[in-house]
Amino acid sequence: METTAAPLLQPPNIKQLADSPDLHFIPSNYVHSTNDPGDSSATDPDDSNSIPIIDFSLLTSGDPHQRSIAIHNLSKACQDWGFFMVVNHGISENLMKAVIDCTHDFFNLPEEDKREYAGKHVLDPIRCGTSFNASKENVFFWRDYLKVFVHPHFHSPTKPQCYRDIISEYCEKIGEVAKKLLGGISESLGLEESFLDKALDLKSGLQIFVGNYYPSCPQPELTMGMPPHSDHGLLTLLIQNQVSGLQVQYQGKWINVNALPNSLLVNTGDHLEIFSNGKYKSNMHRAAVNNKVTRISIATAHGPSLETIVSPASPLVDNENSAAAYIPMKYRDYLELQQSNQLDGKSCLERLKISRN
Repeated sequence: METTAAPLLQPPNIKQLADSPDLHFIPSNYVHSTNDPGDSSATDPDDSNSIPIIDFSLLTSGDPHQRSIAIHNLSKACQDWGFFMVVNHGISENLMKAVIDCTHDFFNLPEEDKREYAGKHVLDPIRCGTSFNASKENVFFWRDYLKVFVHPHFHSPTKPQCYRDIISEYCEKIGEVAKKLLGGISESLGLEESFLDKALDLKSGLQIFVGNYYPSCPQPELTMGMPPHSDHGLLTLLIQNQVSGLQVQYQGKWINVNALPNSLLVNTGDHLEIFSNGKYKSNMHRAAVNNKVTRISIATAHGPSLETIVSPASPLVDNENSAAAYIPMKYRDYLELQQSNQLDGKSCLERLKISRN
């Protein structure tokens, strides 16, 4: 009788496991119950719940009417979905392809080269690993990752040789897009465009480059690339290698994200929910895997400075009808709390909610 392989005490990286020539069943340490929220079934969006699209050229337009349309669309997307696609963002298709290709090359490096970056602490500037937090998890995820702090201080792996220059250029351009989006979001909350930037010290804000590697899996229905979760920070901007897998939650249902060509996929983070005092909820999302091809995604997370104590924006809580709904917390402490434990939905953010009972 055919069964899955015996449990593994510690997970190898997923690339090594997936490259095994006789892998027909996944190890039991990767099997998630189909009765829990990890169930990978999801629907494609239809006309009634089309994923919002933000035209970046309208947001950066000198025409006040066009800009106001973009800000209105941003507000609606953040409030209804916590997720949207950005088109006409000005980042070249060639640069987006180059950063994906170089990330693929990184994961194909010899194991000893990648082992150099096997960081132990969530604030290590370069970390390469597998799953999410293998030291805490009983069930692992079908994913290898590279996490690099690129702002306020820039870091990069030394291999592949082209990687440093490509990451630097890409993160600078994606950071400019994020800054404009956050300025529009600030205005959509009735604040000045620069209010969020100044309040959260974005000049020294943390920007993290994350390369995700999801190889093909012989039993994709039994496992997940990443479990349901929200992100720390304000916004995460993501691109991928034309292989779908991202799923977002909308009105309690999981929706497959079928990305428009050359679009940026953007989800709102926990600290935007805190800053907006709950008006804009952080988006729950997850990554499914497939049995045919490798999916690579590049996520860049944008947050406050590590030393910023994040709380609801003061103009949004200055009357009795809108009391602060979240406990203030230093961004560094929040990041360490979330990233040092198992990833479990929005459990970290739930700890900061102030009960009104």
